[in-house]
Formats: sequence, C-alpha cells, structure tokens
Amino acid sequence: MCTDLPTDAHLGADKAVNLSHARTKILEAAQAGAGLIVLPECFNSPYGTGYFPKYAETLLPSPPTKEQSPSFHALSAIAAEANAYLVGGSIPELEPTTQKYYNTSLVFSPSGSLIGTHRKTHLFDIDIPGKIKFKESDVLSPGNQLTVIDLPEYGKIGLAICYDIRFPEAAMIAARKGAFLLVYPGAFNTTTGPLHWSLLGRARAVDNQAYVALCSPARDLNADYHAYGHSLVSDPSASILAEAEENEATIYADLDNETIVSTRKGIPISTQRRFDLYPDVSGEGSG
Repeated sequence: MCTDLPTDAHLGADKAVNLSHARTKILEAAQAGAGLIVLPECFNSPYGTGYFPKYAETLLPSPPTKEQSPSFHALSAIAAEANAYLVGGSIPELEPTTQKYYNTSLVFSPSGSLIGTHRKTHLFDIDIPGKIKFKESDVLSPGNQLTVIDLPEYGKIGLAICYDIRFPEAAMIAARKGAFLLVYPGAFNTTTGPLHWSLLGRARAVDNQAYVALCSPARDLNADYHAYGHSLVSDPSASILAEAEENEATIYADLDNETIVSTRKGIPISTQRRFDLYPDVSGEGSG
C-alpha cells in the first residue's frame, strides 16, 4: 500500500480561484506519485458562519448540475485528470428540501466518480473565555451518518471532518470496520490547534493502530478565522511521518499494510478488548 497526502493551501474569497488553485496543487501531487490526495476543510471558501450560506452549493439530487455545484464538477474532473483518489476537503452544502446547511466532504475515484460523502457529524460549538467563541450550529446542521469508504486498490478509509476527531467512537468504528487510514480535513484555530491538533491525530492513530491524516488550510492572518495549519500524517504507532508548518505546503507519506500488521501483532489490543466489561460501539463483535 502506497498512498500520498498533500496539505495546507491558502483559501481566499474567490471560489473560482480557489478551485483553480486546488487543481494546480492536486495535479502537482499526482505528478509526484500521489494515489490518494486530500484537501482541507472548506477549501473552496473562507471558513466562518457568515460565509457558509453565501458559498453553499446544492449536491442533491446527485449528480448536481454545474450551476448547482461547480465544486462537485471541478473535483470530479480534477480527480479524473490526476488519475487519483481525491478527498475533496469539505464545502458548505445547502440541502434544497429542508433548506438546511451542512459541512460536507466529497470523495472521488480516479475515474471521477463520486464514491463517498460525509456530512460533519459534530458541530464546532465552543466558548473558551478570552480566547475564542464559535458556534457552527448557528448556521449548520449535523450529519447523521458515519463514513467508511472502500478504495479498491488500497482498502477502506474512515472519513470525518475537523471537530469530529474529538469523538473517538467514530474512529474506533471505522477502524473496526477495516479502515487502514482515518482522514480528517480540518481547520483547528490558533487556540485549540497548539493544544490538541497533533495530540488528537496521534491519539486516534494509537487508539486504533491505523494511519491518520489531518489536512488543514494554511494560516491567513488577514482572514476572519486563523487556521492553525500543521497538516500531518501519523503512523499506527503515533509517530509523525510528515508535518507542514502554518504556511502553504504539500506533504507526502508512504503508507504500507505491513506497518499496521506488525504494530497490531506487537501490541495486540484488537484481540485483548473486554467486551464483557464495555460495549463494542462498532457492532463488529469481539474478533
């Protein structure tokens, strides 16, 4: 298994420019040999509750028209052009029937086919006095499904978005359903990022003895929201294989199944769990 993951990108207010820039970076990564490419959360727009309605696109019924979702069609075309799997970060979505807004990630195959969709399930509602207050639920609604996607050439990946990483149950379910990699497009801020970004990524890796990829926007101090950056890839033992800084960058990591096998053999937590004492949240049994 050999997978490569790119990362931080500056995000401005012009959606067309953002999509074009994403295409450039994706094709560069593909040219360098990437088979799986990841973009940041809200890669096509600024991040913030005031921006979600303005930038939201309609994804249903699928496939949407180009007018309804230029980002859907751009990602599909870029994945096919790159001949790579593409986790399209996330975009603001408007569900036309309910008029609800979601933070949604789209995953495309090397042929440009949509193979997975994840709506952010845990909304970023926090209040740290004197530092940051943010409430996604002022605008967004939470998704109601966990997401595991099969990439036939590689295996299964678990997909979640940013704040979802703080809830270990979702990662455990994905891993116990066979995910070798947990992917989190995210935009932690400069308060929570230094505290928990790397810690949470490495924790989910060591909890589940799986690879973890975190992909953030680069930091833009002229924006309303200051992303932490520091996209990274962790191996199943929680060692960081690659990490960006706060500026725009592309990072790469090679992932192999043998590392997962040897890690789980050396510390066999998967066979040592005591489901007679606590429940198996995955519903997969005790194997």
